Amino acid sequence: MSFVVAIDGPAGSGKGTITKNVGEKLGLVYIDTGATFRCVALNMLQEKIDINEEEKIKKMLDNINIEMNENGQIFLNNEEVTNRIRQNDVNDFVSPISTIKIVRDKLLEIQRKIAQGKNVIMEGRDIGTVVFPNADVKIYLDASAEERARRRVKQNQEKGIPTSYEEVLKNIIDRDNRDSNREVAPLKKAEDAIYVDSTNMTIEEVTNKITEIIENSMSK
Repeated sequence: MSFVVAIDGPAGSGKGTITKNVGEKLGLVYIDTGATFRCVALNMLQEKIDINEEEKIKKMLDNINIEMNENGQIFLNNEEVTNRIRQNDVNDFVSPISTIKIVRDKLLEIQRKIAQGKNVIMEGRDIGTVVFPNADVKIYLDASAEERARRRVKQNQEKGIPTSYEEVLKNIIDRDNRDSNREVAPLKKAEDAIYVDSTNMTIEEVTNKITEIIENSMSK
């Protein structure tokens, strides 16, 4: 038996940081499902595949290899791409490709395989609604668009990626609209998910709150 924690939420809500922190505190394996979509986006950019070229996408997906190690490094076809998949060209491309059904079907298979037989904490946009609808704990982590933009700019600066606040805010608002209104696996709160608004909370406060929610569930 495995124990699954699903953390969903919009871009920049702090899912990655919080999920890593909570995973470390509780000994859960952290799985960044968003990174799998970013790997597909990067692979399509590398091979110059358009989102409308379904046959080329299918062929690429048949051969793609995505791996994550315990140190948080991400590998695409045996190449380390942890920072590369966070750059602007991938940011702009990842939301459109996430609407492609064959991409979601392939990554659903990969994500479930990664989690099989483990106690995991997974973050994304449809973990509690599609990937693991029967997850033991579901959290919907949110924050205002303005706060998410500030966080993303700071994160990019720390990684040496030049971006402006105005550009990031616009991208976040646009992405929220696309992710929430797409036909395939739209971003939404699962009915049984616990809503956490982190706008005015520190990383430590959010980590502690979500840790407490999971510990309460584990003790039942």
